[in-house]
Amino acid sequence: MENTALLKAIIDNAIDGIITIDDHGKIESINPSGCKLFAYEAHEVIGMNISMMMPKPDKEQHDGYLQNYRRTGQPNIIGKGREVSGLRKDGSIFPFRLAISEVQFSGRKIYTGFIHDLSKEKEAEEKLKDYAAHLEEQVELRTQLLNESVKALEAANSKVNQSLDKEKELGQLKSRFVSMASHEFRTPLSSIQLSSDLIEKYAENSDIENINRHLGKIKNSVTNLTGILNDFLSLERLETGKMEPEALSFDIVGFSAEITEEMQVIAKEDQKIIYGHTGISSIVRIDQSLLKTCIINLISNAIKYSGEHTFIQFSTVVTDKNIIVSIKDNGIGIPKEDQKHLFEPFFRAHNTGNIPGTGLGLNIVSRYTELMNGTVSFSSDVTQSTSFTLSFPNQHE
Repeated sequence: MENTALLKAIIDNAIDGIITIDDHGKIESINPSGCKLFAYEAHEVIGMNISMMMPKPDKEQHDGYLQNYRRTGQPNIIGKGREVSGLRKDGSIFPFRLAISEVQFSGRKIYTGFIHDLSKEKEAEEKLKDYAAHLEEQVELRTQLLNESVKALEAANSKVNQSLDKEKELGQLKSRFVSMASHEFRTPLSSIQLSSDLIEKYAENSDIENINRHLGKIKNSVTNLTGILNDFLSLERLETGKMEPEALSFDIVGFSAEITEEMQVIAKEDQKIIYGHTGISSIVRIDQSLLKTCIINLISNAIKYSGEHTFIQFSTVVTDKNIIVSIKDNGIGIPKEDQKHLFEPFFRAHNTGNIPGTGLGLNIVSRYTELMNGTVSFSSDVTQSTSFTLSFPNQHE
């Protein structure tokens, strides 16, 4: 009796639910914890089929499990534990771990189910899943923000590096200009100084011929100096991004005739600049100032690198689609090995000798032409001739 009372006390005070059923599935006993789990009073379930505490599909299949076991002797869950769902009196479903044992008692089989409620564990698992999902979203969001920040930093770094490279390049250009200018300025300044002294001497004797000759030297020297300064100022504006083309309509024939007249003044003895125009119209729309700088640079080179008693051909062509400017000389030409470097800043061909120049003119022509959405091309035969062609889209009104 004492052992029976002890066993009953243990079962009644067990934390987990304990239910016994016969081999037909009818409930024979249920402890207080089991009643609490399923929200039934003991008298409501004793004698009833255990399937009343099961949700679908286990409700319909449970009796089949027992019949199969009685017929085959092959247990499915007896002696094993697994997670299943229980159906409370109010219709709510909860998870629990079920362990079933089989007991032979008084010549019959009794099955005991030990029920451990998993509601809190499952709730904790769901919270953990929700937290993990939320954490994953946060990580993804932070990663996206971090990637955006990295891209922004890379872009900023690239911009800074470009600025530094530009500043470095500009510094190098200025350094090269100072070196070049110190050499190029020295010769025309010395010539101006010497010619001025000689003019003063010849003036005493009224030697007009020599005075005019040295005045011409002074003019040429001043022109060279002006060209050097203009080249550097143009380059500086290009490097600092201050150059913006402004297209205006004008008569290219009158414009070109004025340039021809201006350049003829500084041409060598008996050098002739011959201008001609063909096309559907003489009115064009393009940046007049940039175009003038390009043409003057090309004609200046033609004058410098051609000898006396030569012709310089200057022509303009206007078609429905293009504006074409060509300058051709009969000068020293450009060596083939130098042609690929022709538009680089400060580059001068190896056959220029003592002919003054900065090596900036063609670089400026190329970059100005590009600013105006144009192209520049050339052809050259050493000791024979050089021809430059500028082509721009014809911007109609």
